[in-house]
Amino acid sequence: MNKIAYLQCPTGISGDMCLGALVSLGVPVEYLIEKLNGLGIEQEYQLRAELVQRNGQQATKVHVDLLHDRHHHHDHEHSHDHTRHLPEIERMILKAGLPSRAEAWSLAVFRQLAVAEGAVHGISPEKVHFHEVGAVDAIVDIVGTCLGLDWLGIESNQSGLPLLYCSAFPTGGGTVKAAHGQMAVPVPAVLKLWEMRGCPVYSNGIDRELVTPTGAAIATTLARDFGSPPAIAINQIGLGAGTINLPIPNILRLWLGESASLESNFSDSEDTSSNLETISVLETQIDDLNPQAIGYVFEALFAAGAVDVFTQAIGMKKSRPGILLTVICHPENLLSCEAVLFRETTTLGIRRTTQQRAILQREIQQVEIEYGKVRVKVAWNGQSPEKVIANVQPEYEDCAELARKHNIPWREIQRLALQRWYLVNG
Repeated sequence: MNKIAYLQCPTGISGDMCLGALVSLGVPVEYLIEKLNGLGIEQEYQLRAELVQRNGQQATKVHVDLLHDRHHHHDHEHSHDHTRHLPEIERMILKAGLPSRAEAWSLAVFRQLAVAEGAVHGISPEKVHFHEVGAVDAIVDIVGTCLGLDWLGIESNQSGLPLLYCSAFPTGGGTVKAAHGQMAVPVPAVLKLWEMRGCPVYSNGIDRELVTPTGAAIATTLARDFGSPPAIAINQIGLGAGTINLPIPNILRLWLGESASLESNFSDSEDTSSNLETISVLETQIDDLNPQAIGYVFEALFAAGAVDVFTQAIGMKKSRPGILLTVICHPENLLSCEAVLFRETTTLGIRRTTQQRAILQREIQQVEIEYGKVRVKVAWNGQSPEKVIANVQPEYEDCAELARKHNIPWREIQRLALQRWYLVNG
């Protein structure tokens, strides 16, 4: 089962709200403190969690208490000992001996934050000062959040990022005090981060700072997608409290569960010979696209994670011949497949349905014939030891390659591979 998570932020997101939600999901504060101690800043802050009420609902508030406040009282620019830059923070993270995923994610979040702040001020990411409430706060929030997500065992995708999704963001409003005087909300760094990922936003009518730069950096760096929740079977909800009381409960909700796309565990009374999985089906009909584009769409869809793609000839309005294009994919790839369809075809609308499909268990085995190696896909019913082989198929590409190379009919290579497999496997 793939462990995935969804950040639901009705009142925005900040670093300490992320920590609260993770501690609420069971990440031990002692674990966070122990790992954060590797950063060499344990003299500068204390971490503690408490249960608080927000509009009558209980949630976890994590406090990062800065221990010596002296560096807030004089000019940031001259308190050289406490202005940290990206290269220094990256060195701290690399030396801290963090779990590899937490290290990689922390570096990515800080880099994204520095890129955004640099773009706002017109300087390079390396030159950005992390001052304001202190780099310490940002470091603890960001590294602590990455440690928590890693501890929860949320799966990573091919690019190494967690299978984390995030809702649209409320914009907030009003102004906040900053080093350079008053700033309009959302502050420039947050707007820049939203722009970098094309995030969906909306106004919930609350004129306060709802999304902080740290919270935005965490979400925009680590989330795969923004908007509605992915297909998820919820196991647990983490509730992280914000600092102030708002008209609606100031709580970040972190949904933890399994992607509903993988084998659903149905009761034994049902047919257990095959596994059921949830699959998404996208459909659109097209009558005004150059047929050459269709071939390209197929390749792009498979690259985006489609399990299968097919077309059917249909008659459409005004007696136009057209095609019905159908894409089958796992729910977590639905948005990327849909994006390909909108980008590469003339369609204006795509229907989506969620279906169950029964799948045989399968594996790839290899056989050796006189002309070379051929991979064979073997599918079966039931569990060992009563496995019943249901299907044996040599891989098309392997057969084609050998057929071309030796100038032998493809059917012959396929027959030899099958014959060999049955010989070996009785």
